[in-house]
Amino acid sequence: MIIELVHNRSFVLKTSNGQQSRLRRPKNGVPQGSVLAPLLFNIYTSDVPTTVCKKYAYADDQAIMHCDNDCGHLEKTLSQDMSVLSGYLRMWRLKLSETITVSAAFHLNNKEAKRKLSVQSNGKTFTTRLAGTGWGASADILRVPYLALVYAPAEYCAPVWGRSAHTHLVDKCLNDVMRIVTGCLHPTPVDLLPILAGIQPADLRHKGATLRLGRHALMEQHLLHPRSKSWPTSIKD
Repeated sequence: MIIELVHNRSFVLKTSNGQQSRLRRPKNGVPQGSVLAPLLFNIYTSDVPTTVCKKYAYADDQAIMHCDNDCGHLEKTLSQDMSVLSGYLRMWRLKLSETITVSAAFHLNNKEAKRKLSVQSNGKTFTTRLAGTGWGASADILRVPYLALVYAPAEYCAPVWGRSAHTHLVDKCLNDVMRIVTGCLHPTPVDLLPILAGIQPADLRHKGATLRLGRHALMEQHLLHPRSKSWPTSIKD
């Protein structure tokens, strides 16, 4: 099955005005959009070397983070770790996208708001994204990454477990997220957090996911279609 996934693949690039490229065959990589592809990529990069910085990854997007009171030490540590990772990528024929690799410093010192970090790899200094006391602090900005990175994994397969007696364990984590987004403290009533954060309550999101799955199952080609005949009318409507 794995050989069939990665062997003898081809693609054609089509534009909105009807033009298309010639047939091309990729020499490496895994096809995007499949369930197995991220798993294969994780296996391929499972031996990534240890670094001083903490590493975070989402598919092929990687980030390293380090805390330090001295910007000089911070730059040196980040640069050393980037050199280690760059060597690993070269060894396994993976290419670092230098044009979109950036560095950023998060702090509360207004005097350093315009300071650009000097983080380098292979003799190239990465672009710096400036951040100060106000950057990224609004609820509108914080809501987007939390919906993508926290809510999406937390609600995975919600139609299956949405009515479980243990959903409160997941809801507690989501409530903590909404407190971060809104800046509210623990005394704030839980039922007010979704309103202040502009995020639907968890139970409504679970019901919505169940209804969407039910409507998709009404299509004849869906795996659950044979079972949909016995479902409540509310889902069918």
